[in-house]
Amino acid sequence: MSQESPEPTALAEEAQLQPVSAGERLSSVDVLRGFALLGILLMNITSFGFPHNGQADLAAAKSSADPNLAIWIGTSVVFEGKMRAMFSMLFGAGIVLFTLRAEKRQGVEQSSKVFYRRVLWLLALGFLHFNLLWPGDILYEYAVGAFLLFPLRRLSPKLLLLAGLLLLFTGSLRSIPRNWELEQKRVAAAEANAAEAAGKTLTAEQRDAQAEWAARMRWRKPNETQIAKEIADHQQDYWSMFLMRQRQGWAGFVSSWDTAGMMLLGMGLMKLGVFSAAFSIPAYLAMMLLGYTAGFLINSYTAYRAIETNFEPIGLWWNFATYDAGRLTMAMGHIGLLMVIYKAGWLRWLMSGLAAVGQMALTNYLLQSLICTTIFYGYGFGLYGQLERYQLYYVVLGVWIAELIWSPIWLRYFDFGPAEWLWRSLTYWKWQPMRSRARAPVAEEPVASAIAS
Repeated sequence: MSQESPEPTALAEEAQLQPVSAGERLSSVDVLRGFALLGILLMNITSFGFPHNGQADLAAAKSSADPNLAIWIGTSVVFEGKMRAMFSMLFGAGIVLFTLRAEKRQGVEQSSKVFYRRVLWLLALGFLHFNLLWPGDILYEYAVGAFLLFPLRRLSPKLLLLAGLLLLFTGSLRSIPRNWELEQKRVAAAEANAAEAAGKTLTAEQRDAQAEWAARMRWRKPNETQIAKEIADHQQDYWSMFLMRQRQGWAGFVSSWDTAGMMLLGMGLMKLGVFSAAFSIPAYLAMMLLGYTAGFLINSYTAYRAIETNFEPIGLWWNFATYDAGRLTMAMGHIGLLMVIYKAGWLRWLMSGLAAVGQMALTNYLLQSLICTTIFYGYGFGLYGQLERYQLYYVVLGVWIAELIWSPIWLRYFDFGPAEWLWRSLTYWKWQPMRSRARAPVAEEPVASAIAS
């Protein structure tokens, strides 16, 4: 944000160093991103307002007619993990979009510098989001993933898809021996408990097995006292909760297997034109039907197993073996459905609202944290742990309506959301114009063929 007068050559270079204009945006990508962002709140809301791993309401449900169990079944089968999968794929798609546009204007070397600077600022925003608002931040993970995967952006769509599927498959395989080891620890602890109940003297190994399993269950299956403490912790003032987040510690700076895998898939699908509405309606219908069929079968089975095992942690752990397959297939079904609606020109009011939310995804993501922490934490309305599970989704509905209304209104007057404007200004090290300029709406997807080439 230097104020020095640049040389003519510098002015020419600076003219190229500009973020994408509103007229260059892919509206289909914004629609998908907006849908995924709103859907993510369906999952995050329990972290915002409900005790972590507090599933006593689900275990106590008498039938699927219980509203708490019914809402869990619906979100678990259709949305849980699927929205994050979509958002991760779209973040990967953004790497391809950036490459397509920036390298043509700026050249490979300069655009790479801008990209890494952009990612560094995203990492900083994630750090601030975690520390100042909410420990469930995902921005840092996307930033790390972008650092690692950007060099792969030139791979063919086929290689990107294969690499993404390999990462997801490897992550699923890794859960099997880990879950088997946990099963053995559970059995050892159960045997030690049975021996103790029978009045036998326990060996040192048996006492260690009891202690280790009890330590694991404090987090996986908290008792009423632990849940009450967690609720009380979230009823504190802002400074106390800030210190609590510091004690919890930063989640880490290594992108997880599933996030990196989904980002690679997104890069490949973007190059194929899936996200840019380049396929025909019958092709998207086929994607929708295949994705939903496989997704409903896999996710319904895992939901059934969770209910049958009464939500015992070991049963839930085993479900991770099919977790990524279920979330990917369901996410592809969602993408197919949205692209059919988009290409057919149906529900234009909804598509327009979703596109606006997606265009301001960073702002709306941070806004969700601001609204929900204010509603649930002690320095706001203090509703943490006070609502039943199904009642949390009234809050979700309210946030959805607010973001679908305010995003289009904001974009009538401004080119960027507030967070996007700041991010771009920091990335290009120059204050970006924020006031909206007159422009024609994007009716077609002019870069679809360029992406696929």
